[in-house]
Amino acid sequence: MNNEFDLVIIGAGPTGLATALEARRLGLRYLVLDKGCVVESIFRFPAQMTFFTTPELLEIGTHPMVCTGEKPTRIEALKYYRRIVQTQELNVHQYEEVSKISKNDSGFVVETPKSNYQTGSIVIATGYYDNPNMIGIPGEDLPHVAHYYTEAHSFFDRDVVVIGGQNSAAEAALELFRAGAHVTLIHRRQELGKSLKYWVRPDILNRIDRKEIAAYLNATVEEIFPGRVRLRQGEKSIELAADQVFALTGYQPDTTFFDQLGVEYDADILLPTHNPDTFETNVEGVFIAGSIVAGKRHKEIFIENGRFHGQAVVQAIAAKQ
Repeated sequence: MNNEFDLVIIGAGPTGLATALEARRLGLRYLVLDKGCVVESIFRFPAQMTFFTTPELLEIGTHPMVCTGEKPTRIEALKYYRRIVQTQELNVHQYEEVSKISKNDSGFVVETPKSNYQTGSIVIATGYYDNPNMIGIPGEDLPHVAHYYTEAHSFFDRDVVVIGGQNSAAEAALELFRAGAHVTLIHRRQELGKSLKYWVRPDILNRIDRKEIAAYLNATVEEIFPGRVRLRQGEKSIELAADQVFALTGYQPDTTFFDQLGVEYDADILLPTHNPDTFETNVEGVFIAGSIVAGKRHKEIFIENGRFHGQAVVQAIAAKQ
């Protein structure tokens, strides 16, 4: 087995796959590694989620996405990206986590539990969705606390607390309510997020106004216990029943590979130093692509614009061959 490549792409999300398509088009030897499945982040989205954007803005390469409605669903997106990997015979290794990257005289060595790979260039396209923002409170690691929401059915007639005020929290609260859960939404700010989808905002506000979903705004959760949570709102300490807690407080990029390779980044916003034209970092041969480019400002980079990073990255790598 030949384990030498021109580039190794870490992350099989839409940006990683778009990078692989461009590498394939230019005839470069490439490998995509992911610790989970193809487009793992989309797989973790709520089961009934509909994208905010139209299908052509999720397309990679020259491959059109077809969907039944105006906006694609999670299921349609998963099928689309699977088909691209299959029909284009992309060299993707799923469930092969990168444990270490190191430099040597020929470039880089990428180590996984299954093998070691020699490559001239590294493309880090790991996104941010697998690294939740931890609240940092006692009880956050209890079995009934989750930082991802999938679907609502199993929470019928159960007390569910949702922590957060952005789209993921609002949509989860609404879906849980419609499945018959007793939902409480807790958000640390006085108002829900300004970036709520235009069809989600009136829906969640109406449910709160009608007291169909209980809401504690300008409130923080202090501790989570089996079957209950304690929160603080102003001077009041309040305890609520909670069979399940969804802490949907956002996510941030993992800097492990930056630290291993010496990639410079802002310690506060995790913004990596890079050339905005080629996406090469301060370490020669190490590139970034997708939402990780923006650090904690990941709302600036979506599939819609991150999908084009791979073309610039691969062309820069090809120019060095």
